Amino acid sequence: MKKIGIVSGKGELPCLLAREARRLGYYVVMIALDPIAGPMNGCADEVKRINVGKLGEIIKALKASGVQEAIMAGKVSKSLIYQGKITPDMRAVKLLFTLKDKKDDTILQAITDEIESEGIRMMRTTDFARDMLMPAGLLTQRKTTTAEDKDIAFGFGIAKEIGRVDIGQTVVVKGRAVMAVEAIEGTDEAIRRGGVLAGDGAVVVKVSKPQQDMRYDVPVVGLDTLRVMIEVKASVLAVEAGSALIIQRQEMISTANDAGISIMGV
Repeated sequence: MKKIGIVSGKGELPCLLAREARRLGYYVVMIALDPIAGPMNGCADEVKRINVGKLGEIIKALKASGVQEAIMAGKVSKSLIYQGKITPDMRAVKLLFTLKDKKDDTILQAITDEIESEGIRMMRTTDFARDMLMPAGLLTQRKTTTAEDKDIAFGFGIAKEIGRVDIGQTVVVKGRAVMAVEAIEGTDEAIRRGGVLAGDGAVVVKVSKPQQDMRYDVPVVGLDTLRVMIEVKASVLAVEAGSALIIQRQEMISTANDAGISIMGV
């Protein structure tokens, strides 16, 4: 039986990918990163919990389980580094010292290269998430207004530009003015900050980076995203179609309809 490793961060995505991999006939080895990853609840054949900073142990665990292919899934906030919540092992320390900067892509590319140097091929997250790709068009009952359409078009260009320079993938817009740009705090906090500044009716735009490597950091929206939007009374979630994932889709659509929020693939 083919084996695949899933290096798991926060959120629902790792379990969803594990279930799809098992459906495709893979034996799934889940490396759940402490203290980030939630309970796996039997979604993998084998689960190993390893501290997020122990890169050497993560690679050793994958090899010990006979894994030759792996994927990364789930959010791992870089803010953990600055909050002192990660204690890296020597392999991680050596890797961090070789980096030219601490951008997300720089860190994730280095980790990917390190794992692949041990003979483990990193696969694209989207290989196991075809059904989760954001479709084009309106998904919800509420249609966008002309003003919101202008905000979506404006925000899309801004989001692509901040993605190009690897700052973030999400912007919050109102009246063709940027209320918030996602950075190290992550999507939910950017929405919360921008929504408070905008008041009712903020437009949230999330895209992939122009240079997006689908082996890591694939943009994802889910129920948590929507709950924050409801909290700040945002009105539109616009997500790049075909290049971002929408998880818990039916629950999201139902919740958005109840809240009067438009969800659109752009």
